[in-house]
Amino acid sequence: MSDKLRHVEAALDNMCQGLCMFDDEARLLVCNRRYREIFDLAEDEVALGMSQSDLCAALIERGAYPPGTSVETVIEHTRAALRRNDGIPILRALADGRMLSVQYRRLDGGGWVSTFEDVTEHRRTEARAAHLAGHDALTDLVNARTLRHAPHRLLGAFDRDRPVLAAFQLDILRFKAINDTYGHAAGDEVLRMVADRLRQATRSDDVVARLGGDEFAILRRVENDVAAMSFAEHLRLTLSRSFDLGADRVEVGACVGVALREGIVGDVEPLLREADLALRCAKSEDRGEVRVFDVAMADSAQMRRDLELELRQALVRSEFELHYQPLVEIDTKRIVAAEALIRWRHPERGLVPPATFIPLAEEVGLIVPIGDWVVRQACADATRWPDHIVVAVNVSSLQMRRKGFAELVLRTLSVTGLPPERLELELTESALLEDDDTTLRNLAGLREAGVRFAIDDFGTGYASLSYLRRFPIDKIKIDRSFVTDAETSADALAIIRAVAGLGTSLGMTTVVEGVETEQQLDLARGEGVDQVQGYLISRPVPEDGFSSLVSKDPG
Repeated sequence: MSDKLRHVEAALDNMCQGLCMFDDEARLLVCNRRYREIFDLAEDEVALGMSQSDLCAALIERGAYPPGTSVETVIEHTRAALRRNDGIPILRALADGRMLSVQYRRLDGGGWVSTFEDVTEHRRTEARAAHLAGHDALTDLVNARTLRHAPHRLLGAFDRDRPVLAAFQLDILRFKAINDTYGHAAGDEVLRMVADRLRQATRSDDVVARLGGDEFAILRRVENDVAAMSFAEHLRLTLSRSFDLGADRVEVGACVGVALREGIVGDVEPLLREADLALRCAKSEDRGEVRVFDVAMADSAQMRRDLELELRQALVRSEFELHYQPLVEIDTKRIVAAEALIRWRHPERGLVPPATFIPLAEEVGLIVPIGDWVVRQACADATRWPDHIVVAVNVSSLQMRRKGFAELVLRTLSVTGLPPERLELELTESALLEDDDTTLRNLAGLREAGVRFAIDDFGTGYASLSYLRRFPIDKIKIDRSFVTDAETSADALAIIRAVAGLGTSLGMTTVVEGVETEQQLDLARGEGVDQVQGYLISRPVPEDGFSSLVSKDPG
């Protein structure tokens, strides 16, 4: 054998593809080592000069092709590919589950060459990638994108027995508490168990999806709206059973929003939006509920969107203003502080109460820029008051968790010239509960500069006394509900007395909010409270009105 032929043979035997070549009479001219390896053929089982039909018969006898495959079938596939002569590979399945990519090329003068590539792993990788693209990695449920392209059998096919397409959206209750208490690994395990329960509760033709976080969705054909509600209640009860986390059992529960369409559905997106609106209404009940979408929910959602847009414009258009409610020292009866309370003077709605727009601002993240504006305006206003009056500003947990918040406050004090000790930041207990590193750094930086801190609405949240030890608190504001109830409830009176005593022991100022009568003022005085705030003293008033109050102040 010449060197040239040896080189050709070596090249053929080292190809990663199997190769065989046939002449114009379909006799085998060339067959390389990789071809024999793919079909597990011994060298003496393949003889040059044998016909294609004999080679195919040998492969079928060995069991290479799936049962029922005939020599004629294989040869016809070859002829069809050669007739096309486009070089496009065809896929051929083997009996052992492997997949081959086979490419045919005609040769000048007759005959052809075939190449065989084992693409089994490649196909499996593609299938796995396609699966991951359409499924949630944690629960293996379909994801939101796949849900929105639900199977045609649910959307386009009319089912006489189940003519209604129902969308169910679920939100897991108390899930954040599980993450906070047991850690995110435990939270992930609960989500996997939720997914398992949803699989068990549904039919094989339902579409069950995880939308993200602790929200799930189901598409299902039902007989009528009664059947849809029955299934929704079944889902709620299914997820209300406790979950086993090793040594612990946890309770969650679920809210469910339901939306319905009868007949053929071309686009599932509007149905999912309606189910989401129903879920929002169910969640607003603050307990496990099932709600079905109605038009009023859409109207409410549109009003909310309009309000959000107007709220974003309000800051740019300078539509916010601050009113101030004085805090009076009980012993001296003089005004010692003022709480800054934001108001929105809408050009068409008039004065919008904070209860209407503050929750929305917190939800959409606008509370941060609005809160920054309040800090700047309150500090600027306070510079016009007597030096002994402190301005109190409510600060949200979102502001406290933001990097640079302390720097913004200190820069504002520097620009306005307000001494740091005349600024008091009122924090909620929930803000202190989320004592992440950024919050702690903001607290430390402001405290070091001389800014004061108060806990607002004390006793209505987590009410952990550890806050008073762990954080730099100067003032405790006792929620208005206690003074309202104190005249008829011994427990409420005892709480006021206990907090006042605690404040004295720890060197903290105590304030009772919501004082509206002389009797309530006398009660606060009798229990040793330092300061009072409420309508008996004054309602919140604009800055010029507060300056008038200060000018008449006996102190």
